[in-house]
Amino acid sequence: MPDGIGKTGEVICMRFEKFSRLAAMCLVLLFAVAALGGCGGQKQAEKKFLNIATGGTAGTYYPIGGAMAEILNKAIPGMNASAQSTGATVANINMLKEGSVDLAIVQNDITYYAANGTEMFKDKKVENLRGIATLYPETCQIVTLEKSGIKSVADLKGKRVAVGAAGSGVEANARQIMEAYGVTYNDIDVQYLSFGEAASALKDGNVDAAFLTAGYPTAAVQDIASQNPIRLLPVDADKADALIAKYPFYTKTTIPAGTYSGYNTDTAAVSVMAMLVATDKVDDALGYDITKALFTNLDKLQAAHAVGKLITKEGAQKGMPIQLNAGAEKFYKE
Repeated sequence: MPDGIGKTGEVICMRFEKFSRLAAMCLVLLFAVAALGGCGGQKQAEKKFLNIATGGTAGTYYPIGGAMAEILNKAIPGMNASAQSTGATVANINMLKEGSVDLAIVQNDITYYAANGTEMFKDKKVENLRGIATLYPETCQIVTLEKSGIKSVADLKGKRVAVGAAGSGVEANARQIMEAYGVTYNDIDVQYLSFGEAASALKDGNVDAAFLTAGYPTAAVQDIASQNPIRLLPVDADKADALIAKYPFYTKTTIPAGTYSGYNTDTAAVSVMAMLVATDKVDDALGYDITKALFTNLDKLQAAHAVGKLITKEGAQKGMPIQLNAGAEKFYKE
């Protein structure tokens, strides 16, 4: 019996020893997995999320912003950038102010108003804006159907006019251009419509003319011209000079004949600049990475929309109305 008990105890001890070794190995594995998980968590924490505010899907901001997101995702490690459709400039600046987006494509004129607390931003100065780049001219286009008989901005009196979304950059341009012709909102039937809505309303005969501010050719206008003969209303030279004297962010532009199907007349117009703006929460290092990524992948912006061909490093500070992000400034000095 004692021998039997001894052997049994020996077996138990051996099994316990094996179990202890196995348990120790399991603990080692457990710590290894935990360590790997910790590394993974660290990588996840390093991931950069950027929301880019653009504009309506029928305009130019949306495809350019989408291309920017793709460029940043491929060029910057850990980047997760996405473009979102918005109400355009004024809405975008408010979103930057609130911190709900990190980058936005906006008009330089409205950015100037925001940074200086004037116009629609009177007593609502926005101080957290930093410039990344000015991008391309945005042309103020005034579209009507040929059959309307409207040939001048002065002819808009008494007409139904789409002036852009309420409080948008387009709406500010419409008001200022009509003002140069002595036309006020009291003289027209004001329709606050986005690009896409204005195009549909023109085609359906629900408005007589529409203002759009975007790089040409604009998809919304192309859509109208593909189904109806259109006319672009000119901004005469003397009126353009008066506008520029009062609002120095405007420049004279000519929309070339043939830009839109069936309309073969050069059209005098005025433009502002589209620009990319960040909040002051985008640090200098990230600002540098963003700027470098965009300007070393201009071919992708060019492929996204015709206005991409107008974006250059040399012109990236033209019409810059606010302080540059220090990282972007560093890139331009290289």
